[in-house]
Amino acid sequence: MAEPAVGGAARHVAAGTERLLGAGVRSVRPVAGGDVARAFAVTLADGRRVFAKTHPGGPPGCFVTEPAGLSWLAEAAAVRVPEVLGVREEPPGLLVLAWIDEGPPRPGTDAELGRELAALHAAGAPCFGRTDRRTTGSRGLPNEPCPTWREFYATQRLWPLARLARDADALDPAVIADLERLADGLDAFAGAEEPPARLHGDLWAGNRLVDRQGHSWLIDPAAHGGHREFDLAMMRLFGGFGPECFAAYERCRPLPDGWELRVPLHQVAPLVVHAIKFGGGYRAAAARAITAALAAAGIR
Repeated sequence: MAEPAVGGAARHVAAGTERLLGAGVRSVRPVAGGDVARAFAVTLADGRRVFAKTHPGGPPGCFVTEPAGLSWLAEAAAVRVPEVLGVREEPPGLLVLAWIDEGPPRPGTDAELGRELAALHAAGAPCFGRTDRRTTGSRGLPNEPCPTWREFYATQRLWPLARLARDADALDPAVIADLERLADGLDAFAGAEEPPARLHGDLWAGNRLVDRQGHSWLIDPAAHGGHREFDLAMMRLFGGFGPECFAAYERCRPLPDGWELRVPLHQVAPLVVHAIKFGGGYRAAAARAITAALAAAGIR
């Protein structure tokens, strides 16, 4: 290697990338990204650049679910995702992906993404959850296959999150009780049932890149079969997606009646996750979303 890698993680990434790709490594540079894994830009001896990340201290197979999710999203031929170049499952694990050269959005970027998401969701999923039953997200939320969205959201998201929030003392007991009442009351949203959509599952602005041609790429999925409103509610939660994106989606695949009232319901899960992980203002935001979802369900 022409430039010595700095740090144990970087040395592991350099050596592992060489083994996986069968190519020499010229340099390894840390880059921002991820709240658990360590990410790097790796320049190969032939001048190509790839993205690699590792998880020092991570469990065996910690980088199995993400490449499987990327491949599953790619199968729909609807959205752009980086190509998976190599995976090493043995601790500390290594995932190597094609590099995306980022650039500014163009006038049609958000509308194009809206159309692409509509096509991704329309590609469908074999069940709500995952057929491989792999957990997703930093809190390892379950993805057992379920026949309906209401069963999935109650048993695989709201109830587990209530337990995690209680164990972490992340929410007030009264708020956790409301979360459990919401999980028990999802029959009120029976009219929202649809076949399972193919979801990215963690679609905030940080998991969307725009390349130099103005096309969107989706990264770091928590892919599963779910309600398509979940992805769209997540996009609205933290911003970063323009109104043209949602308008284009609606033109391609109109949402079922009452979707506006269900936005807080779908935002409950990511907000509770954030309250558990970060506390602070997310505690109040989660409580507000739970209250709004209970009101939409008519639960007093």
